Amino acid sequence: MDIGNKIPNEVKSVLESLRKAGFKAYAVGGAVRDILIGREPKDWDVTTNAKPEDIQKVFPDSMYENQFGTVGVKTRSDSEAVKIIEVTTFRKEGGYSDFRHPDEIKFADSIEDDLSRRDFTVNAIALFLEDGEWKITDPFKGSGDIEKKLIKTVGDPEARFKEDALRLMRAVRFAAELGFNIDSETFSAISENADLLSKIAMERIRDELVRIIMSDDCGPAWGISCLEALGLLRHIIPELRDGIGVSQNKHHIYTVWEHNLRALDYAAKNNYSLEVRLASLLHDVGKPKSKFGEGPDATFYNHEVIGARMTAKIMKRLKFSNKVIDKVVHLVRHHLFYYNVGEVTEAGVRRFINRVGEEYIDDLFKIREADRIGSGVPKAVPYKTRHLRFMIDKVKKDPVGPGMLKVDGSALMKELSIDPGPRIGMILSILLEEVLDNPEKNIKENLLARAKDLNKLTDKELSGMAKKAKERKLEFEEGLEKEMKKRHKV
Repeated sequence: MDIGNKIPNEVKSVLESLRKAGFKAYAVGGAVRDILIGREPKDWDVTTNAKPEDIQKVFPDSMYENQFGTVGVKTRSDSEAVKIIEVTTFRKEGGYSDFRHPDEIKFADSIEDDLSRRDFTVNAIALFLEDGEWKITDPFKGSGDIEKKLIKTVGDPEARFKEDALRLMRAVRFAAELGFNIDSETFSAISENADLLSKIAMERIRDELVRIIMSDDCGPAWGISCLEALGLLRHIIPELRDGIGVSQNKHHIYTVWEHNLRALDYAAKNNYSLEVRLASLLHDVGKPKSKFGEGPDATFYNHEVIGARMTAKIMKRLKFSNKVIDKVVHLVRHHLFYYNVGEVTEAGVRRFINRVGEEYIDDLFKIREADRIGSGVPKAVPYKTRHLRFMIDKVKKDPVGPGMLKVDGSALMKELSIDPGPRIGMILSILLEEVLDNPEKNIKENLLARAKDLNKLTDKELSGMAKKAKERKLEFEEGLEKEMKKRHKV
């Protein structure tokens, strides 16, 4: 097989150095699979009959700090794929009492023994150089499964999944990433052993879920659907399952479950970020709990608020970072915004930007597009959306948040000769609302003069004004949008 030109020189050098030292050496795993498929490998692994101490002698500038016989060989390459090549001694493994890690590692004598411990046939192919020609060792017919586009376990699927229960999800992940199907016997074994996934740490489950969500094109939506079909989703995001079979109203042609998957599908096909994809999948997760009535006039009042709370719980359980959680929850909470040309004032648009945050605007529009396409409408970006974008561009240079006021708390304390406290916050809130109404008021001297007048009020009077100012922040969503929610039963 003439694939030598596809193998990086750094990998060739490692293989050749081991061979010259009298050892057998093979490229293995995902890199070989990707080469045979025609994909660009993200990293390279080598296996050899050399023991770890022998590998270190061949490569003095290497790292060996694990119990699995893996030595990290530094190549000094600029490419992340081959900067460090992991070289592992042929090995076979004992039992897996925790359904994740082998109880003991034993070194094996042959490449066939080493490949027999691997998860799927497409990952159990070895590549080596013999007599100047690149050849493959494929005892489990993984290259044939690549041609058939099948994910199939090496040997007994029941045994493979009981060795490492994370493989239950990895099968779906590989299928989603590669555009493959899952072999029928492997599929049945996953279904029968789905409950073993509960023994896996949430961090590992999250990592596999992220790779499914971030796979190309149709992979994410197919992957989530496949997780459900296999009985795995109930151990990952059971809340999503509540939308299965839940009909909506006259503005939707799909169930809540179908709608969420279609929204994710749109986000993936447009190569949106992880946060946008997650928010697209979860944006209506609160609908089943908020549904009232049946048929074309069913309502889902406050589903975005309920959904945001549920999303926070889901993502914390899956051990996402606070940064990712905060963004996705914010997008779910604010995905339902209303705009009608001629009804919302420039002040209302400024309040909207202040409310949702300018840094979230673009992603909220992406969620809105996914939401629309997931509902079965033909246009992702209708005229109203384009006009709202125009209005946002028009006003976004105006003051839309406390940071754009020409005065801050320190300036007020100095001017008014008062200490930090609630009065400063209330005065700033009132000033901001007045500037949102009329940006021309955002002049330092004018604001300080107005602050002096406000400071003459009693705490009760000032609190009342601040409360009214806070209520005005909701103009965009709680005023006109309330009417829209009645009209559209959402």
